Amino acid sequence: MWPKNKVLRSALKAFLIFLLVLGVILGLFLWRIRIPAPEIESTKTVESYKRIKVGENHYAVGNNWLRKNKHGIWEMYLEGSPYERGLVYGMLAKELMEKQEVHFVGQIREMIPSAGALQMLKGFVGWFNRDIYKYIPEENQQEIYGVSQSFSDEFDYIGPKYYRILNYHAAHDIGHALVDLNMVGCTSFAVNHGLTKDSTLLIARNFDFYMGDAFAEDKLIVFMNPDKGYKFASYAWAGLTGVVSGMNEKGITVTLNASKSDLPFSAKEPISILAREILQYAGTIEEARKIAAKSETFVSESLLIGSAADDKAVIIEKSPKKMDVYDSGKDYLVCANHYQSNAFVKDSVNIENIKETDSKARFDRMTQLMGRSYPMGVDQAAGILRDQKGVDDKFIGYGNSKLLNQLIAHHGILFKPAKKEFWISAPPYQLGEFVGYDLSNVFTTKGHFDSFDSLDIDPDPFLKSADYKKFEAFKAVKQKITKYMMLDAPLSLTTQEEKAFVANNAESYLPYFFLGQYHQKKGDFNKAIGYYEQALKHELPSLNEEKSIRGNIAECRGKKIVNVADN
Repeated sequence: MWPKNKVLRSALKAFLIFLLVLGVILGLFLWRIRIPAPEIESTKTVESYKRIKVGENHYAVGNNWLRKNKHGIWEMYLEGSPYERGLVYGMLAKELMEKQEVHFVGQIREMIPSAGALQMLKGFVGWFNRDIYKYIPEENQQEIYGVSQSFSDEFDYIGPKYYRILNYHAAHDIGHALVDLNMVGCTSFAVNHGLTKDSTLLIARNFDFYMGDAFAEDKLIVFMNPDKGYKFASYAWAGLTGVVSGMNEKGITVTLNASKSDLPFSAKEPISILAREILQYAGTIEEARKIAAKSETFVSESLLIGSAADDKAVIIEKSPKKMDVYDSGKDYLVCANHYQSNAFVKDSVNIENIKETDSKARFDRMTQLMGRSYPMGVDQAAGILRDQKGVDDKFIGYGNSKLLNQLIAHHGILFKPAKKEFWISAPPYQLGEFVGYDLSNVFTTKGHFDSFDSLDIDPDPFLKSADYKKFEAFKAVKQKITKYMMLDAPLSLTTQEEKAFVANNAESYLPYFFLGQYHQKKGDFNKAIGYYEQALKHELPSLNEEKSIRGNIAECRGKKIVNVADN
């Protein structure tokens, strides 16, 4: 019943209109971000197939299979049409995908602990990615839709399964476009002809994408035999149908290196899907260029393309607005996280990137080490990827992002396109054994193969050193401080624990920086300033990091003044 008081009646009407409008807006928002499923002609479902357990950590569905090798790496062989191979992928890797999603969502919660902020992020990502499906080829949509049928029910509160997996394919791009977290600070190189031991093209890269140790536990190499295009191998993690590192049967290789991006306003094609298109459908550099040119992406990325047919490597440098191909014109090529081609060399964003980040330091160190290693073989290439010193062999501690090996890499990988051979690193990071494969043999045997022990590269001796144990102890405390900073996890370090933390990585700025953060949050601004000032005396990774530390010092001094005034 309406109230008789006119003021109350008007207020109630206004409130009801507000609720109606809000409901309409929310409904339109939810409708607008709804991602339609692709049209599927196949009548197959998960129930159409049967997964057989062949042995421990070994499963098969028809000719397709998944197994864990002796190095702890999961291997998968897939064949067939897009939707149906996607269904089989999901069935084979169901448990692996569930683990990856648990780790991924857990890492996001650590980075953004507030429930309200997470809801805002969910809404933002939903709106940002509302049209993403329009930029993903139909074939890839069908494959991803098939994979999504085996996704976990646990995270349905985030969104429908197909909606989630499409968004996860854009996570790499969103992460490096919106936040400079150095989560994707990769470095790669190529050498050829007289600079290699066998005079053939050799390519190497570190993939420094870091979403926590747990996320990197289960690595997956997929050997894909599609019904259209070229057969290829791709190394990443379960659930990613895109490519970050891979090689096809024609000897085309693709690796991704992020570059600095302007703030995007909406998602386009995820860069890993573009890399997948190139790997599946390009047999030459020119074919790769044409595929990249027609793609609309929303981040800036370098795609280092190696080609057996062309007997060389180039870098396709692509931003949302323009694209160019960089050819060094020499028998060597280096790629970090800045651009080198004519289209970008005078670009203000690129110039700022070179000046303010760690990209050039890694580029220079890579160039320096390559010059010492000619003629180069795969052993020397792996050694360069594992290098832990700065320019001119200066030791600047462990974990500095100026280093080629920052001890965060998801993987390292080596390619010899002419011979169709490649090597992937076993855990941890790029320190474990590099496991060798002959791609021609893989597909000749329809996936019934073993990795070639004769090709394997020994683990880095650093793994058995006292310094590695010290680094692991340092990292454990660093993670505790990070959880204290971000999640308010209880933490109280004794003076001895602080000294041990510093001693375990004393040449690095990192222990001083983290202890500065720790004491700043504790409210002990004198100690915080002392640690920050110590950090400034060490080699810093970038001008951005220096500005951040000096800003923290200024903030601590300001709070000291306020505290004195209050007292």
